[in-house]
Amino acid sequence: MKEILGCIRRADQDFGMIKAGDKVAVGVSGGKDSLLLLYAMALYRKFCPEPFELEALTLTMGLEPFDVSGIRELCEKLEVPYIVRETEIAKVIFEERKEKNPCSLCSKMRRGALNELCVERGITKLALGHHRDDAEETLLLSLFYEGRLHTFQPVTYLSRTGITQIRPMLYVSEKDIIHHARVLNLPVVKSPCPADGYTKRQDMKELLDYICRKIPNAREQMLSALRNKEQYGLWDDRA
Repeated sequence: MKEILGCIRRADQDFGMIKAGDKVAVGVSGGKDSLLLLYAMALYRKFCPEPFELEALTLTMGLEPFDVSGIRELCEKLEVPYIVRETEIAKVIFEERKEKNPCSLCSKMRRGALNELCVERGITKLALGHHRDDAEETLLLSLFYEGRLHTFQPVTYLSRTGITQIRPMLYVSEKDIIHHARVLNLPVVKSPCPADGYTKRQDMKELLDYICRKIPNAREQMLSALRNKEQYGLWDDRA
């Protein structure tokens, strides 16, 4: 875990993600990314120079099976309060609206419900499990489907709710996440979403894998480009 924690500390230092007295919630979907983030943040709070509180939040989508008992046991072990909010987001998307491309609407609805829960809980920072590969795939999605150079920000302040979204694993590779999730035997919950694995993002993941077979250091070069704010301005270091 030293590598993971080192990446989180570096991201925190680079972008000023956590301030003293913050009440941080990890959005836990049940996937490997959010579970490893939860585990790492529970460790990070022990030596972070800025003391903070930590909670874990999960939204159910109204899809079965989705058993959170393993997540609850992990939270008890880590001494992290765990809140589960029931929703019917999947019913709205797949039954009522019958969305052909459901991911965008689903993301908006989940983010809105999660932000509402954060406000109820008095959360100041919402930590999301996006990692380096996610940022690079988002860049490719934006380039090929929107005709612009764009990816998500490390720190995003939401003025309507007063909550700040942070992405502490921004420097962590998906390969390292897969490895550590396996070693730690994290209670990953398989996504019951019928669109899982059949998305444009999955296409970009496969495209990036192909590029890296031709150019082995492509991911590192893309990360360097994202961090080069003087030239590209995609990320800046203002919290």
